[in-house]
Amino acid sequence: MDWHLIGLSFIVVFLAELGDKSQLAAITLSGSCQHPRAIFLGSSMALILASLLGVLLGGGLGQLLPTQMMKGFCCYWLCFDGNFFSMVADRCSYEIGLNQN
Repeated sequence: MDWHLIGLSFIVVFLAELGDKSQLAAITLSGSCQHPRAIFLGSSMALILASLLGVLLGGGLGQLLPTQMMKGFCCYWLCFDGNFFSMVADRCSYEIGLNQN
């Protein structure tokens, strides 16, 4: 087992997730819930599954595509993902009456 790689992965993902959409969603859910432990378990399981899918997909694509192409795809995906979910959140807040302008 490569402990250096485990530590590096932990630090990079931990720092990337601080203030991320998933953390903000967990804060929102736990603020209006009587069972924060359930929110913690559910969000932890979701993050584990998302990480597993990312590792499996990255490992498979790493065998097929050049590294530069994968980096470019990830860059475009991050831009799309941020814009898409921002629009979805805005639309949802409008539909439930949170956005009064």
